[in-house]
Amino acid sequence: MSRLVVHSARKVDADGQVDDFWLVADGARITATGTGIGWREAASEGATVVDAEGHWLTPGFIDLHCHGGGGHPYDDGIDDLRAALATHRAHGTTRSLISHVANPLPALRETLAIVADLTASDPLVLGSHLEGPFLAPERRGAHDARYLLDPEPETVEALIGAARGTLRTATIAPELPNALESIGVLIEAGVVVGVGHTTADYAQAARAFEVGARLLTHAFNAMPGIHHRAPGPVMAAIENRDVTLELILDGLHVHPSVAGLLFREAPGRVALVTDAMAAAGATDGNYHLGGLNVTVHDGLAVLSGTDTIAGSTLTQDVALRNAVTRAGVDPVAAVTALTRTPAHVLGEEHRLGRLHTGYVADAVLLDHDWRVRSVVADGAVLPR
Repeated sequence: MSRLVVHSARKVDADGQVDDFWLVADGARITATGTGIGWREAASEGATVVDAEGHWLTPGFIDLHCHGGGGHPYDDGIDDLRAALATHRAHGTTRSLISHVANPLPALRETLAIVADLTASDPLVLGSHLEGPFLAPERRGAHDARYLLDPEPETVEALIGAARGTLRTATIAPELPNALESIGVLIEAGVVVGVGHTTADYAQAARAFEVGARLLTHAFNAMPGIHHRAPGPVMAAIENRDVTLELILDGLHVHPSVAGLLFREAPGRVALVTDAMAAAGATDGNYHLGGLNVTVHDGLAVLSGTDTIAGSTLTQDVALRNAVTRAGVDPVAAVTALTRTPAHVLGEEHRLGRLHTGYVADAVLLDHDWRVRSVVADGAVLPR
């Protein structure tokens, strides 16, 4: 069993900030933590020792919502999927859900099965997020209108079956026919349901949360906003303390001042996500998302020939940096939104999201400007 020692760090996680922090990992688990020089006893011959030099050390980031990166989409086969994951891992995302856009049902079943196979062989992949096809046409965003469906329970069950127990989250527009019944089907299968890509008003969204939906998919985007006479889904989510709100904090999807407001109004319930497409960590140019063409210019991805935003080019280290430096979020709250909160959404808070004895040894070392220096996953330093 390999041993890793990280010392002299400024630790920040959901438990708070601690200076001169150290941890020891034996294999994939953290086996000891402390402050000061106690780490020296663990730094035996053969151990990998990392001197953090006073820089930030956080738990590994968890992304609930992502479609690709490094020039590779998640839905073009296993090689592209692995290459995209490698890009995000280099930016601190140690655990990922694979998000699927609306596609023909046979294609969705195939990609869900591919992710099920990958989940079995790669512990850093936590499963699938089914974003399409149960979305409102008027709020479909970058999902192909040809493949949108009403959430018939039989169709939902077929997709659950294709994922073989690895479908972790699913997005539904709750105003669609059969939506509430299908939310129940998903919950019964252990799937966390998100409200999103929706025309739902406040009452419709609140009802979905009452019957068990526990996530708001990319808050403010592809849904009605907050109006003083029509509070909409965002307010319904804020008011329900069982609901977590996804947030894309690239400065383009949601203004940083509004992002800061969300952190204040829903403390501990904001999960920073990338919703990244293939251009994340890559260059501007032309890409595709599902069956649609996407153009990226100055980091903004839109459906080609339109001004419709088509995912992001965000990585989670940038989301963290934006939260702290542009939205004015306290570092503990910002890091929690990338770690403990998404772990809680998935029911994984007992093993992911903290730098604590018994937890999985996932960690990100960042410099004083919140830029990644090194990444640890399952107790091993990842290549960069």
